[in-house]
Amino acid sequence: MNYVWEFSAIERYQHLLVEGLANTLQLTVLAYMLGLPIGIALALGRLSRHRIVSVVVGFVIDFFRCTPSLVQLFWFFFALPRIIGVRLSPFEASLICLTILSSAFVAEIFRGGIASIERGQWEGARALGMGYRQMMIRIILPQAVKRMIPVFLERAIELLKTSTIAAAISYPDLLFQANEISHRTYRPLEVFTTVALIFLLVVTIGSQLTRMLERRLARSGESTAH
Repeated sequence: MNYVWEFSAIERYQHLLVEGLANTLQLTVLAYMLGLPIGIALALGRLSRHRIVSVVVGFVIDFFRCTPSLVQLFWFFFALPRIIGVRLSPFEASLICLTILSSAFVAEIFRGGIASIERGQWEGARALGMGYRQMMIRIILPQAVKRMIPVFLERAIELLKTSTIAAAISYPDLLFQANEISHRTYRPLEVFTTVALIFLLVVTIGSQLTRMLERRLARSGESTAH
């Protein structure tokens, strides 16, 4: 049986796709921006000289990195409200979940960036009489952040794709709107092909920007931390 592709039916609902893309980008940007400072705090806790703090923070990071994001989302949406006694909207639950998930990965990126700084830099700073705080602010962090920027951008792209789990709790992101349109038009192949192309375009632009930045850093003598 030959399938006849028909994309004209989607044109009537293109405003829903635009709205869904805007919601997806909003959720991703907010979750990542909120996750950055939390992730940095977790990374510093992971690097703490106090073993108890380091172990506890390390467990938290590994827990959110290694458990399925969809399970985490369901927990925040269905279980957390029963614990705190406050009902969360799909957006609020999705934002909390993705923020914590993002912070866990950011923490590892940040820790890896600091660990990538050559030992000689640390020893040189100590030789100048710098304390730990002064050494981190003036010597280590400026170098580490430059190396981490491309990896941060790559993680933002991954978070964009992960954000589609929000559709599972009826947050009107791009995937949720696509599902609604496919029910109205009975054209799921055309609808989800269009969504795939939209994600391909957005991710490709983000990936190209990341590569450009990596090449610029490479020309300036900086290497990225992985």
